Amino acid sequence: MTNAALIVAAGMSSRMGDFKPMLNIGSISIAQRVVATFKQAGVEKIVMITGYNATLLERHLSGNGIVFLRNEEYRTTQMFDSVCIGLRYLRDKCDRVLFTPVDIPLFTAATVRALLETDSPLACPSVEGETGHPTLISSSLFDAILSDSGTEGLRGALDRSGAKMEKVPVEDKGILHDADTPEDYRALLKYHNDQLVRPVLSVSLAREKVFFDGRAAMLLRLIDETRSVRSACQRMQMSYSSGWNVIRTLESQLCRTLIERSQGGTGGGKSSLTDDGKLLLERYEAFSEELRNHAAELFDSYFEGLF
Repeated sequence: MTNAALIVAAGMSSRMGDFKPMLNIGSISIAQRVVATFKQAGVEKIVMITGYNATLLERHLSGNGIVFLRNEEYRTTQMFDSVCIGLRYLRDKCDRVLFTPVDIPLFTAATVRALLETDSPLACPSVEGETGHPTLISSSLFDAILSDSGTEGLRGALDRSGAKMEKVPVEDKGILHDADTPEDYRALLKYHNDQLVRPVLSVSLAREKVFFDGRAAMLLRLIDETRSVRSACQRMQMSYSSGWNVIRTLESQLCRTLIERSQGGTGGGKSSLTDDGKLLLERYEAFSEELRNHAAELFDSYFEGLF
């Protein structure tokens, strides 16, 4: 089952008085924390909707392998409109999506994994009777949400979708903490000090030097999706020349062609993955997922009770 994460970060942070996604929690920003938690849980396809301070935020996260989509009407629209931008993009790219606003950064990877274990089309985590984020939404509900009026936002659309919300019990009060106001942010910082140490795994392939990693994998994935090296680079906030440098390094190290290029015409040129490119991407992603699963088990066996 293909899982994706949808993070909405288009708002103007007016109640906070500062740009929430880039406020720090410990040594990383709120936005980086949300992305890192999804990746730790094994969710690699991550989409972020930006709007206010979009370029600043996209550059801040450019090395994290995220697909950025913009809500250009962020000043006059609601969060539901940003959610719909993400769901339209993901409707044929995943089976389920984990949705969260960017300002709820302290849920754990264990909570994400608990949500992914359910077969329900609609689920949210629950601690001591209170529900929080992220929310798991099956792709079977996307059309109902996208055709909804948006009255009462996403919550109203989900209530009218016909699916019953499953409450997944977790021991994670981070699902409840947001950063809507300065007081909320101070509470986040206090709660952060009690968070568990966690393993963070990144996978690279190397000969004399590293030639393939998660960022290169994201580039190949987006080229396959968009049929364009330029569009793939734009979605990653990577320069066009840097994208081609990654491709040339890959092809020279592997001594095979990974990208097929067709000449431009009235519609412009197109690029796509060769069979070798698709095989490399498929095996890298499967290998990475299995390593993460083993890393979580090993971490528990070696460090349980230490932190």
